[in-house]
Amino acid sequence: MSAEQFLLVATGVHLGFQAVVTIVVYPGLLNLAPDDWERGHAAHTRRMVIVVIPVYAAVVIALGWALATTCCSPALFVTTGAILMVWATTAFVAAPIHHLLSVGGPTPILIRRLRRADTIRLIGAVVACGAALFV
Repeated sequence: MSAEQFLLVATGVHLGFQAVVTIVVYPGLLNLAPDDWERGHAAHTRRMVIVVIPVYAAVVIALGWALATTCCSPALFVTTGAILMVWATTAFVAAPIHHLLSVGGPTPILIRRLRRADTIRLIGAVVACGAALFV
């Protein structure tokens, strides 16, 4: 498998993961009854770590390999930018919101911010995978 192929596979897996989070996981999490929130959010966090780490690791390895061995191209630049946007949104927006949700529970503002961050991550995943087709 070439670096370009691995980048496409990794961004495709990431897109699938992100789509499931957006369409299935977050709606279920955000519809928990208030009495179930603390336990449900803690369980969500434990389960997500098991999936997030290998998916993000594959993207890191694939991107690193592609950047190290592939000629620079607009498609690689777009893929890299989209992946960086997803990571930055996760690290600096979604993760802190999840911390606030675990401490104080859901509020309309936090839920709105989390959904917005999740939409940005989904768009980034779509762009990254789409651009990776042309790397």
